[in-house]
Amino acid sequence: MAKQDYYELLGVARGASADEIKKAYRKMAMLYHPDRNPGDQQAEQKFKDVNEAYDVLKDEQKRAAYDRFGHAAFENGGGRAGAGAGGFDFGSGFADIFDEMFGEFMGGRRGAGGGGRGADLRYNLEITLEEAFKGSAATVRVPTSVICDVCTGTGAEAGTAPTGCPTCGGIGKVRAQQGFFTIERTCPSCHGAGRVIKDPCKNCGGSGRVRKEKTLQVNIPAGVEDGTRIRLAGEGEAGLRSAPPGDLYIFLAIAPHRFFQRDGANLHCRVPIPMTTAALGGTIEVPTVDGSRAKLNVPSGTQTGHQFRLKGKGMSVLRSPNRGDMYIQAMIETPVNLTKRQQELLREFEKAGGKEGSQHPESEGFFAKVRELWEDLKD
Repeated sequence: MAKQDYYELLGVARGASADEIKKAYRKMAMLYHPDRNPGDQQAEQKFKDVNEAYDVLKDEQKRAAYDRFGHAAFENGGGRAGAGAGGFDFGSGFADIFDEMFGEFMGGRRGAGGGGRGADLRYNLEITLEEAFKGSAATVRVPTSVICDVCTGTGAEAGTAPTGCPTCGGIGKVRAQQGFFTIERTCPSCHGAGRVIKDPCKNCGGSGRVRKEKTLQVNIPAGVEDGTRIRLAGEGEAGLRSAPPGDLYIFLAIAPHRFFQRDGANLHCRVPIPMTTAALGGTIEVPTVDGSRAKLNVPSGTQTGHQFRLKGKGMSVLRSPNRGDMYIQAMIETPVNLTKRQQELLREFEKAGGKEGSQHPESEGFFAKVRELWEDLKD
């Protein structure tokens, strides 16, 4: 059967750059990797072919020879047991970028058991502003892969155990002669584990793990901000056949609060103040994020938009005993549903006004500027 063109295998043009070839290889290798396709012989062969193609095209000299002579350029390298098709180490290209690719795909290298390290997981958790202030403990339920309790993660049927791989003799690697060179590559039979499972566990299908919902407790420290990430080491997916597990990352989102708006460690709050209190001055109570009340002295003549600062009444600061500040923006409230007597008193108040501009500086100043504008327009 004729071998498929290496460029077609990777899905790139013949003039593709080295970066384009590398990117295409990473995509194909992740797609057909045996850990993602357990027991799929076609996927395993495709994985070998993709690695063989990349091993040639990543090397400038090999690529030049392939571009000129095609597969015939490598047909005289000599056959040898365990070698990849065409005489090349189909695992060598994979090893070059293993950490880079599978650091993203599975979170790291293979474990000692030969299976892939378990995948890292993400869990989005919404908390209240009060919980972010005080800190809290949350219970999360995460659907994930856990160690099979029947085979205890080995992947072998109860009463049996994995045996040494006959292809590599339990080493996990095989050697092949290519001309004057000896090339070492990952064993294609056990994928580097050094062991094979003759009787797979019926409960997990030989993977050593099963799907299950796991319940975990998450400690949320005081002072966390929106987007904070908490890492729970080893609480991600279980690895294949006793390989190390991945990690679980909790991403925090803080729900909007009905009173406060957060700005880092500081809090902002808009508070309505009665017109009489704003005019005469007085004291009001305002809520704080810790659940208590704080007294605020309102000076006479306070206007809408005036900002007050309550020092140390804001949010907790992560890993610090300090707190931010609380800023209160005044909103002067005009009374409604006045009684007849109240209306009379306000009219008396208006008639008893002092010198023009002394009691309502903002409005008097505004209309004075408007009059000047109108006069300028008339001229």
